[in-house]
Amino acid sequence: MTSPQFDDLLLSPKRFRICAILLAADEVAFSLVRDDLEVTDSALSKNLRILQDHGYLVISKTTKNSKAVTWLSLTTVGRNTMLEHLRALSSYLP
Repeated sequence: MTSPQFDDLLLSPKRFRICAILLAADEVAFSLVRDDLEVTDSALSKNLRILQDHGYLVISKTTKNSKAVTWLSLTTVGRNTMLEHLRALSSYLP
């Protein structure tokens, strides 16, 4: 069995935190992730685009009470990559 591997994209603290938030739920609203990370819309969008381009997350939009809501969710690839990254991190713990 090979040892768990770190993922280069998740070495970025913001991208790691985005995936950690999304790992806990099926989907999370863009605004909740933005507020939790305390970043601007554009800073979050930049990191989401990188994760999306690598197939780690899906961005979908819906309407609720005449307001557009952007939803974020990890793909199977993103979820598995994050779990592998967490296993690599935990291999350094006592």
